[in-house]
Amino acid sequence: MKGVLGRIAAVGGLLSLAACAGGGSGHGWHGAVQCAPYARQVTHVQLSGAAASWWGQAQGHYPRTHAPRSGAVLVFRATGRLPDGHVSVVRSVRSPREVLVDQANWVPGRIGRGEPVIDVSARNDWSRVKVWWSPIHDMGKTVYPAYGFILPAG
Repeated sequence: MKGVLGRIAAVGGLLSLAACAGGGSGHGWHGAVQCAPYARQVTHVQLSGAAASWWGQAQGHYPRTHAPRSGAVLVFRATGRLPDGHVSVVRSVRSPREVLVDQANWVPGRIGRGEPVIDVSARNDWSRVKVWWSPIHDMGKTVYPAYGFILPAG
């Protein structure tokens, strides 16, 4: 029974990660807690649509960087697990390779605060990251591709 429950939780977690559309993409869950509207509300970055599209939308409107800064938006690329990508907000920088983020819907329907994300890229450019997975109280095993950080205006 425990194995079945674990598989159900894992599938639910995978399905919920598709929930970062922020409106208009037609993919993912569109419940009350989504990553893109949450990041927009917290940072006042005026971008919309699928989270993964924020990187391209930011060009010419917001500075983009591969170095973490407090208040920046970390943009995850779209993948099979994250069809709309994902965005999270950097709460603090612990080191050049670790940040704490606030994010919505990484765990289904919840807002996570102060959760670790680590850079595992070969060039220390935040192009590959691992994310804290609170249901196991440890870093997740999956490596996610990321674009980098969008810096809010002002």
